[in-house]
Amino acid sequence: MTPDCKTRRPRGANHPDGSHLRTALELAAAGVPPLPLRQGKVPFGNCRRCADGACGGRPNMKRAGTCQCPAPCHAWAAATTDTRIINSPSWAPAWREAQAVAYHPGGAGVTVVDLDNEAAVAWARETLPGTRVVQTTRGEHWIYRGIMRSSNAVRPGVDVKSLMQYARWLGPGTGHMVDLPAAVRALVVKEETTPARGEVVSSVPERVTWDRAVATGCRHTERYVRTGLDRGLALVRARTESGAASQAFGVARFLAAQHARCPGPCGLDAIGEEIVAAAVLVGVPEPYARRAVANGLEAAVERAA
Repeated sequence: MTPDCKTRRPRGANHPDGSHLRTALELAAAGVPPLPLRQGKVPFGNCRRCADGACGGRPNMKRAGTCQCPAPCHAWAAATTDTRIINSPSWAPAWREAQAVAYHPGGAGVTVVDLDNEAAVAWARETLPGTRVVQTTRGEHWIYRGIMRSSNAVRPGVDVKSLMQYARWLGPGTGHMVDLPAAVRALVVKEETTPARGEVVSSVPERVTWDRAVATGCRHTERYVRTGLDRGLALVRARTESGAASQAFGVARFLAAQHARCPGPCGLDAIGEEIVAAAVLVGVPEPYARRAVANGLEAAVERAA
């Protein structure tokens, strides 16, 4: 699902009448995982039990953990489409204080190009394909179908928000949403691999994305491959409770089989990396995810032989 739902734009300020909660429930029903924002338009801080990372974080954070905290801790990772959680007594205090509603773009299967000023908007209009546009206080959000690694300040006034990020919900926007183009993926070209002293390297694998540049011998169009891959990634991400590794195996095998008659190369390694990242995002240990995807790719090759 994507942020196409027709939820009305929040009216701003604190709403004791519960309008922020209603917005969140409507978003969740449309498959968009919401979370409350407090004053300053930032997520609510962690509870005492989760302070200073004592709980290890939620399972889909950078540091995988076993946190079962019922409150909306851990920023974007607390976003959920489970209406029982959103409407629970544990979340009620946050909704009473909420100043706005946000959502996790990656969890909704989309990428938000956050254009923070007029110059950034002008650049996007000249450079990027048109898509669904949401007006913001200072600029615009351009929303594309598909996910990628998030990164701030990819150019002056431009942030990319998708996986492991949140974006403020400002309404459904206007225009037809299109697939995430290579031009946006190219904005995020450098993955930091050396952690700061005392930090832990992310459990989410380095983001490698498929595009035509790594598939010079593929007989399929870029749109065909990207559409199939994005649908497969959505199936993996939907397995939030169990079965993500098995789903990743199936998706890898199916997608690889589509290229059995291509002269190659088709960029199957990049396709595999995207599937691995999707599985890790929902809690599959990276080594396990890599084995499942590798086995899926190999199974497709053996079947074609």
